[in-house]
Amino acid sequence: MGFTHLHVHSEYSLLDGACRIKGLVSRVRELGQTAVAVTDHGNMYGAVNFYKEAKAAGIKPIIGCEVYVAPGSRFDRSKTGEDSRYHLLLLCRNEKGYRNLCRLVSASYTEGFYVKPRIDLDILRECSEGLIGLSACLAGEIPRLLARDDYSGAKNAALRFVDIFDEDSFFLELQDHGIPGQREVGNGIIRLAYETGIPLAVTNDAHYLTREDAYAQDVLMCIQTGKTVADTDRMRFDSSELYIKSEEEMRGLYPDVPEAADNTVK
Repeated sequence: MGFTHLHVHSEYSLLDGACRIKGLVSRVRELGQTAVAVTDHGNMYGAVNFYKEAKAAGIKPIIGCEVYVAPGSRFDRSKTGEDSRYHLLLLCRNEKGYRNLCRLVSASYTEGFYVKPRIDLDILRECSEGLIGLSACLAGEIPRLLARDDYSGAKNAALRFVDIFDEDSFFLELQDHGIPGQREVGNGIIRLAYETGIPLAVTNDAHYLTREDAYAQDVLMCIQTGKTVADTDRMRFDSSELYIKSEEEMRGLYPDVPEAADNTVK
C-alpha cells in the first residue's frame, strides 16, 4: 500500500530540525517512498528549496507547516508558557491551500506573534480551504486534553476541527516514540476515531534522518536553549526514534489499525 511521512522538521526548523532537504529527499527515495511532507515549526522558509529538490528527484513534495495556535484570540498576550499556544499540523492539498497557508503563516508573525508565531481558530476558519489538518504531537490540543484525562474535551475539539476543514480533510494523528504517556494518548486517539469516524494517520515526528543522528539533533537543541549536553536540567527529547523510518517500521507502531498508515498515502 505504501507510506508517506507527513510530519517532518527540516533544517529550517531552526536549531531543532536536523533533516537537511537534500538528504531528506535522498533518504525517502532510498526507502522506496514516493512522497514526503515538510512541516517546519511555524514557518515555510524551506518550501521552495524543498519543492525543487523533491521534484528533481521524482518525489512528490507536500508543503506544510506545524503551526502554533493561540487557545483564544491570536491578539491575546495574557497567557504564559505552553498555555499560550498549542500545535496543529497543516498540509497543502492544492494551490488554494498553499496560498491559504502562506496567509496563515504570515499572519502568525504580523498579528499573533507572542514568543512564537501564532494563528487562531478565527483566521483558520477563513483560510482552511485547500488545507488538510492533523492533530499534531503531544503538544497538540487534542493530545494535551487526552493526557489530562479530559476525553470529552478532546472529543469536542476534534469535532470542532472537522467542522473547520473541508470534508475528509482532518485526521487524528497517531505517534509512538517511546515517550512516557504517548501510548496512552494514542489509545485515546484510536477511541476518538472509532467513536467519531474521524480518520487516523500515523506519523513520526521526524527531526533527523537516521537513528544515529539523534545526538546531532540534541546538540542543536542545546545551542537553541543555551545549555550543554552535560546539563541534566534542560529541554530534550527522551527518545532516539524521531527519524525517517521505513514503511515497515511505521506500520509496526500500530499494527492493529493499518488504516492509519494507509491514510498517509491517501
